[in-house]
Amino acid sequence: MPNHNGLLSFTALSCTFLNIPVPFSPVYLFHLAGTGPGPWTLDPWTLAPPHFTTEKIMIRFTVNGERFETDVAPDTPLLWFLRDNLQLTGTKFGCGMALCGACTVHVNGDPIRACATPISALAGKRVITIEDIGRTAIGKRVQDAWIAEDVVQCGYCQSGQVMAATALLTKINSPTDAQIDAAMTGNICRCGTYNRIRSAIKVAAAGGGAAAKSGAKPAAKIKA
Repeated sequence: MPNHNGLLSFTALSCTFLNIPVPFSPVYLFHLAGTGPGPWTLDPWTLAPPHFTTEKIMIRFTVNGERFETDVAPDTPLLWFLRDNLQLTGTKFGCGMALCGACTVHVNGDPIRACATPISALAGKRVITIEDIGRTAIGKRVQDAWIAEDVVQCGYCQSGQVMAATALLTKINSPTDAQIDAAMTGNICRCGTYNRIRSAIKVAAAGGGAAAKSGAKPAAKIKA
């Protein structure tokens, strides 16, 4: 079956620039009518339009080490559960289509897109958000390096960038430029801080930011 991700990405980006809600885009409406391109999946790295339902099931999982039970609709995106139910607003809404990486969190240690991950996929799993990533040794080094390298401009995408970088350094201690680019390619920074992001990842891989090296008290955790 042909891959329509290019068409779907174009549709999502067009809606963003034209300020048209994605549910009113032609591709989305054709899909709802059963005449549009497929396949559509719940893979968190691909487009996953919502299937609206009133059905509820009990789901148990942990967020930042705390256990939760919820009976929200199973197709509720994790992003909205975090922001609306738990008030964890450091995870950002960017595109709603798993295209920009602003909503990146960790599920069982892997970076995923919270906007396209249904709550039903989290049963028995561990979710870590930007609010808690600084409690891990690598997450703390990444946050210190971000501050030391003055990465942030507007800051909107940076929680997702930090989460993706932490996942990379958890798996690869000293990544090459190619490995950094491959791991971070799905995280868009509209301010264009990519060079500083790469530099900060290298600083974190080497042991941390300037505060950590000098013994000075590190700055507060990046939460938003």
